[in-house]
Amino acid sequence: MVDKIVNLVKDVYFTGVFDPHIRTFDIIMKTANGSSYNSYVIRGSEGVAVMDTVKKEFSEEFFTKIEAVCDYSEIKFIVLHHLEPDHSGALLELMDKAPQAKLIISGRAVMMLKALLKQDVEFEIANTGKIISLGDKTIEFLSTPFLHWPDTMSSYLHEDKILFSGDVFGSHYYDERIFNDKVGDFNYAFSYYYEHIMRPFKQFVMQALKLYKKFEIDMIAPLHGPVLRENPQQYIDKYDQWSNNTQNKKAILGDKIISIFYMSSYGNTEKMAKKIYEGVDSIEGIRPSMYDLGSLDERNMIDLLEESDGIIIGTPTINGDAVKPAWDLLACMAYIENKNKTGGVFGSYGWTGEGTEMIQGRMRSLKFRLPLDPLRIKLIPNETELLDSYNFGIEFAEILMGKMVEMEL
Repeated sequence: MVDKIVNLVKDVYFTGVFDPHIRTFDIIMKTANGSSYNSYVIRGSEGVAVMDTVKKEFSEEFFTKIEAVCDYSEIKFIVLHHLEPDHSGALLELMDKAPQAKLIISGRAVMMLKALLKQDVEFEIANTGKIISLGDKTIEFLSTPFLHWPDTMSSYLHEDKILFSGDVFGSHYYDERIFNDKVGDFNYAFSYYYEHIMRPFKQFVMQALKLYKKFEIDMIAPLHGPVLRENPQQYIDKYDQWSNNTQNKKAILGDKIISIFYMSSYGNTEKMAKKIYEGVDSIEGIRPSMYDLGSLDERNMIDLLEESDGIIIGTPTINGDAVKPAWDLLACMAYIENKNKTGGVFGSYGWTGEGTEMIQGRMRSLKFRLPLDPLRIKLIPNETELLDSYNFGIEFAEILMGKMVEMEL
């Protein structure tokens, strides 16, 4: 096992483990070729710091690696950048083996630590600017909450210019060669990780990037996937670009964006959608678009939802339910920031018509602003009902532009 210990730089070791067989992570992510649970050991002239542990099932391998680089009596600090079980699974056993070590967590992690361990343990809180010393190694902490848990923090090893980023800049990608200049092509895994883990927290990504700018970073050591030692700035730039992309696009367009999504079995909901579109388009300052849900894939749904200020969903009612593509669209809200979005629902129906209310209820639970009741039309819309659709679009757009209306609670 000693032969498998990898030095990031002199006296900084990779003590993480690999999980090549995992295929789904946190329910929402596919891990086609596995992942890793990264841990690191920093050896200084006055002691050792263990930077995170691993998933409990891999504890034996983890401790074998720890024992290859230090004695437990040398461990001065145990740092947890956040407390998700895949990084804290071996914590209690490590604390038993190194009872003299000080546990360091973020302030937001205190309640989570108690809930996770079900017992009281001693700890120190690290806020931005806190520094610990290992003699000739100096570690500075940075508060980077909600990336992607509330308790997440980062740290920076001054002497070696290494950013221990937590989950930020990670990827679910298994390759035991560890370094980004040695492993296979993990670009897809890196971007996929951002899309599914970090994208909903863009505002916090931007806050973290501002903190990182004060440091010269030669290497990024994340909690999952390859260690980024070759041109680490390119990965910081990617995060900056991805997190600013929607804001930049909206700044270029200037107008409020309303996206009308619909699914139509016999063309009736589509007729409504077209009239709603015409109504929306008649209001100055609004840029509307109309999309057939049957032709959108998930990635397109996510992008369109994120850039839209207003989202109107049209669904028929089939077998007492809204259609699956409408539910799939709303499921994509989990991947984006969902603040200050205005929603509306419409649709035709044959027998019952509860599909629109179901979608309205789901949008309400997702914290949409819902100023209008769902617009329902039975079977084929007549001229009067198409006018109602047109007026629905006008009123929705006017509200988005600031018209006062009594809101649904």
